[in-house]
Amino acid sequence: MTRVQSQKETTVQITRSSHPLGAMVEGVDLSQPLSDASFAELKHALGKYGVLWYPHQQLEAAQLKQFAQRFGTLEINVANNFQEPGIPEVMVLSNIVRDGKPIGLADAGQSWHTDMSYSRTIAFTNILYGVKIPFRDGHSRGNTEFCNMHAAYDELPEELKAYLEGMTVEHDFNKFWEMMRREKGSARPPLTAEQRAAKPPVSHPIFLTHPITKRRVLYANPGYAMRINELPEDESAQILDFLFQHQVQNRYRYKHQWSVGDVLMWDNIGTIHNAVADYRADEHRLIKRCQVIADRVFEEAV
Repeated sequence: MTRVQSQKETTVQITRSSHPLGAMVEGVDLSQPLSDASFAELKHALGKYGVLWYPHQQLEAAQLKQFAQRFGTLEINVANNFQEPGIPEVMVLSNIVRDGKPIGLADAGQSWHTDMSYSRTIAFTNILYGVKIPFRDGHSRGNTEFCNMHAAYDELPEELKAYLEGMTVEHDFNKFWEMMRREKGSARPPLTAEQRAAKPPVSHPIFLTHPITKRRVLYANPGYAMRINELPEDESAQILDFLFQHQVQNRYRYKHQWSVGDVLMWDNIGTIHNAVADYRADEHRLIKRCQVIADRVFEEAV
């Protein structure tokens, strides 16, 4: 456990989980501005542990935004109509229906992926705040799973790492969107031509150097990765299939058990994640989310 003194003389406590990634953060009130020392400690911990969990928080949407924007520019999702009124950077994830209308996106993230790998500037971190969490039989539902991409890279066969070094992968926003419609029974409509034009396919290196840890990570994910550009299509498909199976092995996993008042943030560069859809329509879930673009974190790493 590490400790850092903030400007208000409170002590931030970071306790590592027993899993391949994840840590609990206590002693910090995210509704209040962070000291520079606390922010630096949390940013370092995010890269080191991949997932940070802040229990027992009480936040307004504006405070969630204030905390998130310390880490970089906030994304406004191109395909989302469910935003906090007056604060478009805060997205509402919920299965609640009021007056016949959904108040949030009900089916976000229900397969392994990395947010914003489909964007020219990728994501650094997601920050979610649990307002309503479904429980059944004494257990929370709608939990979030993560896999460690530092470890996944480290344990790839050395000859495969050498072969793929310097290659790039095409990522497409529409791949995940259409998978949700085709396989998950999502009621979301097809992307419009304008939405597709706003998020065309982009390519990124298959291996990245993490800007905080300075270690290599596997940067490909089943949700958005389409093909390895430098390989024939059949070979690309075969290797991607191997990588997708490799990166979700149980030895790389951590599952967060949600509680009301949790703030959960994760590093999109060093992890992939999956939202477990094991709750019914009458089991209400309400989460507010910010996505932070990886602009500042790479600039500061230079």
